[in-house]
Amino acid sequence: MLRAVLFDLGGTLVKTADIPEILKRILSTYGIHRSLEEISQAHKEADREIRLEDYELPWDEFWSKWNLRILKRLGVRGNIKHLARDITERWWGNADVELYPDVIETLGALKGMGLKLGLVTNGFKLDLDEVLRRVNLEGAFDVTVGVDSVGRPKPCREIFIYAIGRLGVSARESLFVGDSIEHDYMGALKVGMDALLIDREGKVKRSDVKKISSLLEVVGYIKNLSKA
Repeated sequence: MLRAVLFDLGGTLVKTADIPEILKRILSTYGIHRSLEEISQAHKEADREIRLEDYELPWDEFWSKWNLRILKRLGVRGNIKHLARDITERWWGNADVELYPDVIETLGALKGMGLKLGLVTNGFKLDLDEVLRRVNLEGAFDVTVGVDSVGRPKPCREIFIYAIGRLGVSARESLFVGDSIEHDYMGALKVGMDALLIDREGKVKRSDVKKISSLLEVVGYIKNLSKA
């Protein structure tokens, strides 16, 4: 029997401006002007340099290190350590954080079914808490898990196991819903959880993946499971 539903955050429950756009907005306030293409390339290169051990760093050190990589690749000079810290502090105020319209109804329906709710993100707990505050979802979940809870990101099994352990349920009693095949869908399946991929724009063409186009479909999926 299903006892818990866990969700990814970004791209699943909330949407934001694209990362290069956020960086461009912040940098422009300092008189630093780079194209979206340049920033996007620098962001991709910085992401490729992230190592697993980086997720064991404190929140401020992780993001300062990530921002420094991008600034250096963009050829920004001067006191970039100070700028790297400022980018972290100003991030969410420039991110256009918005809740998807199907979230509130879905969470309400799942709670009405007596299911436990969890949230698992590759963001840090401080970022997770800030986003939930901005979209008025504080206290909506029984458990919220950031990457710093275990020092390992999705799709590493540790973060999934930690989350369901906090909920007091087994993998077989849990469903995970997210928008990334690799991080969310496959990560959950590998620890024995059920999984659904939220694909609102119908971009995923793989037939071996269970897809939904709206979070409201999660409710129907669970009801069908109970009938089987």
